[in-house]
Amino acid sequence: MSRINTNVSSIIAQRILTTQNTRLNQSLQRLSTGLRINSGKDDPAGLIASETLRAEKNAVQAAQTNVARAVNVVAVAESGLSEITTLLTDLEDLVDRSSNETGISDDERVANQQEIDLILASINRIANSTELQGRKLLNGDLAYTTSTVSTAKIAHLQLNSARVPQGGTRSVAVQVTQAASLAVVSYTGGAIGATPVTIEVLGNLGAERITFASASLADIAAAVNQSAALTGVSATVDGSVVRLTSTEYGSAQFVKVRVLDSGTFTVAGSGEDWGRDVVVNVNGQTLTGTGLQVSARSTALDADITLKDTFGSVTTGGTALFGITGGGAKFSISPKLDLNSMATLGINTLTTASLGDGNVGWLYSIGTGQENAMSEKNYFTAQRIVRRALSQVATLRGRLGSFERNTLDTTANSLNIQFENLSSAESALRDTDFAEETSNLTRAQILVQSATSVLKLANQAPQNVLALLQ
Repeated sequence: MSRINTNVSSIIAQRILTTQNTRLNQSLQRLSTGLRINSGKDDPAGLIASETLRAEKNAVQAAQTNVARAVNVVAVAESGLSEITTLLTDLEDLVDRSSNETGISDDERVANQQEIDLILASINRIANSTELQGRKLLNGDLAYTTSTVSTAKIAHLQLNSARVPQGGTRSVAVQVTQAASLAVVSYTGGAIGATPVTIEVLGNLGAERITFASASLADIAAAVNQSAALTGVSATVDGSVVRLTSTEYGSAQFVKVRVLDSGTFTVAGSGEDWGRDVVVNVNGQTLTGTGLQVSARSTALDADITLKDTFGSVTTGGTALFGITGGGAKFSISPKLDLNSMATLGINTLTTASLGDGNVGWLYSIGTGQENAMSEKNYFTAQRIVRRALSQVATLRGRLGSFERNTLDTTANSLNIQFENLSSAESALRDTDFAEETSNLTRAQILVQSATSVLKLANQAPQNVLALLQ
């Protein structure tokens, strides 16, 4: 080359040196930050994808925190339920001891009643004071709110879980398609003469031998009723017939009558009968209950419903309508926020006015001055109420445990795996591969040095023209 105004070789060398310096600086930046993508120009599509993954990771981390908070709520609630269970167990012990009328004195019975009153007060106190971060857990604040629940048709309603649209109402229709029934054996033989007749009455609770002589229909019914607490069989007079019925509804209840001597005791049919469970349709789902108790389980509704005997045992085709308007404990445990991602749980109030039900009786009724206090000597009813309350609390504890194990724990495990996969995907897009980048750095360093040497030679080349002027 003999031209000096434009040094083309130098221009080319400058461009190449600039390119190699850019690559060297890029490698240094990636190695110093640990990121392959430091700005949008590094990889526009990769930046978009990695930012999306980063947002998803943040959502997953928030969901993980929410799950941990939900576990705390369940743990605190269960601690209160555990103590209530202990108190109810002590309560039944006191009721059972008080029923030993001849074995204890009146003073002991009064002392037992005082303990019962204190236990009832303690249950109310625990229900009203169990809280986490100022939110009460067992006083009904976390129960679902309902509308138009008919107490003439529904004795007890426990809403465990329900999906209620925001600002809307979940309508529930309970239609009886088969009425529950008592077990019934009818005596049709009329009054019993002077010749004694001995029968054995068997029911769900046990068996009892009863002897009649010169007994009217009213006498027969009275004798059976005296042993009702032992057998689970009661009797009523209906015209010229004495009907022996189970004291509870359902297929587990039965009545059997056996004549133990040669006397005459005429009963209709085979002398034995079993009760029948109620069958209902709940929002299109056909369910067979246990006696008058029905459990509905679906993704939209989880509820335990006890029907009033005047509704579930008499009406076929009758319908109880009510609405769920809101409430319940709501936990957002999914990265995506929508109704399907919410885990909901209902915790009804655990006060003595809410434990038990309308068919058996309420727990507060065994307190001083109430109808089932120890002074009233309704020990069998009191025990049934306490056991019903124990069953309700135990069921709630089981639901909380199941919710924690099968919903919260499994969700936490799933979120952990999801977070790992998202982190791996983001890392593959955004993080620096140090093995590759150190190789790029070495190459860029060599090429920068080489381009620098070439530029130096290119800048020296025009000086050769001076030889032509000598």
